[in-house]
Amino acid sequence: MPSTSGPVTGDAAPVEDTRSRSKGNESWLNTVAAESALLDRSSTAERVADVLRRRITEGDLTPGARLSEEQLVGALRVSRNTLREAFRLLTHERLLVHQLHRGVFVPELQDSDLADIYRLRRAIECDVVRELAHVDAARLQPLYDDVGAGEAAAERGDWIAVGTANMSFHRHLVGLAGSRRIDDVAARLIAELRLAFHAVASPQELHEPYVSRNRALLDLLRADEFERAAKELEDYLDDSEAQLLLAVHRRRSTLGPATSAEPA
Repeated sequence: MPSTSGPVTGDAAPVEDTRSRSKGNESWLNTVAAESALLDRSSTAERVADVLRRRITEGDLTPGARLSEEQLVGALRVSRNTLREAFRLLTHERLLVHQLHRGVFVPELQDSDLADIYRLRRAIECDVVRELAHVDAARLQPLYDDVGAGEAAAERGDWIAVGTANMSFHRHLVGLAGSRRIDDVAARLIAELRLAFHAVASPQELHEPYVSRNRALLDLLRADEFERAAKELEDYLDDSEAQLLLAVHRRRSTLGPATSAEPA
């Protein structure tokens, strides 16, 4: 497993989340343990990686969190070798970093990481929309469900859930291409992007503008206005990148970085 040159700041407990928004060690470990039922006894490292990747995407594992082999082996009921291979897979995806003599951590994204992610999102998402022909209502239904979930979460003030619904919307948008390879790339990008969301002091400020924009984008898709939808999506992603960078910089200036670790 690759190591990194910079240390993670602060003393790390067996599983430690340096963010005040952490849902707690016990909470996310219970979720992981519940998901272990989905893994048969011949489970592969890829399946274990999927479980941990979901915990990152759902926001349960945030930058600065240290993952304990002992606790995860018990929660997932897999071997240490399987878990370590899953760690290696997620390190390759830049969702985890390995610190020599310290362990495995969830990293904090740097500005260059965000720029790369949004560059790829534009290339993938906008191209998917431009290449669409007519899309029937059944294929759009998952996007309607995501938009509805986001609007309902916004009404009750659950902005973390709004962010989760937004990420699901973009996964389903990419899914309209009908390509497993594109789906896999997009899923990794979205999981990595979620790391940056935890560097934002106000989730409402980050997610609220895009609740209505998701609805408007979906209306364009329903009307088969794909070129117009692609242009709107490009503007949407430009605005999202600029807003996220500003929020991350504001957080760093106030609290400092969650971790100085970067993938090697």
